Amino acid sequence: MPELPEMENYRRLLSQHLINMPITGVTVNREKSINMETEAFAAALIGARIVFVERRAKHLLFHLQDGRRLLLHLMLGGLLFYGTEAERPERSTQVEISFGENILYFMGLRLGYLHLLSVKESEAAMGKLGPELLDRRMTPERFAGLLKGRRGALKSLLVNQQVIAGIGNCYADEIAFEARLLPSALVQHLTPDSVARLYESIRKVLTDATEIGGYMEMPFMTGDTVTGSYNDQCMVYDREGEPCQRGGGTIIRTELSGRKVFYCPDCQHEQ
Repeated sequence: MPELPEMENYRRLLSQHLINMPITGVTVNREKSINMETEAFAAALIGARIVFVERRAKHLLFHLQDGRRLLLHLMLGGLLFYGTEAERPERSTQVEISFGENILYFMGLRLGYLHLLSVKESEAAMGKLGPELLDRRMTPERFAGLLKGRRGALKSLLVNQQVIAGIGNCYADEIAFEARLLPSALVQHLTPDSVARLYESIRKVLTDATEIGGYMEMPFMTGDTVTGSYNDQCMVYDREGEPCQRGGGTIIRTELSGRKVFYCPDCQHEQ
């Protein structure tokens, strides 16, 4: 599932190509991906312009000139591609938004969605999300406060969008590795030093991953050599059976609360 770095990478790329470009066409191949009848959705968008692209957690918000917003959540398997009909990948699309010859293709929206909302509706949809750790207002002290009184496994905390927004399976494992903590480490038993280490690890992993395009499997457009570069930089995620690059142990895969977990048992600990 695309997480904060992937969606921030998309936000930056979309902002370079779509701002103030008039929408000239809309195709909906799966009506369940939108929140109204196809005809109404298309009529509302054709002629509109995107004036700002915002990311919040794992969501993108396309701000339209009339104040309404398109809320995108790619969920599991969702992808974006921008280009001409001749350049489009051989994949099914659920929604297509045209900007002249170029088209923004929304793919893999089996569980994801693209909803047209009012300002009030979009704010309500984002209202339950927790803070983001890359926010300049997030300090080590505020982070420690977020953890105070929390219980349970570290990974479960990291992927809880109402506590910390934007982190999913991949980066939760990478962050735990960077912090030298087991994904199963109990939050209530973390020492102040462990909490400080975790804070720095979250910021480092998310920043590094964002700067090199996250781990998406497909370029955003023809000639895009940035998107997906972090896939080869993952230290533990999807590396079961491989040697740990830090200590020489072997990466293990297991499950925790129904989620797959990757970690090194040699260099990751309870605190």
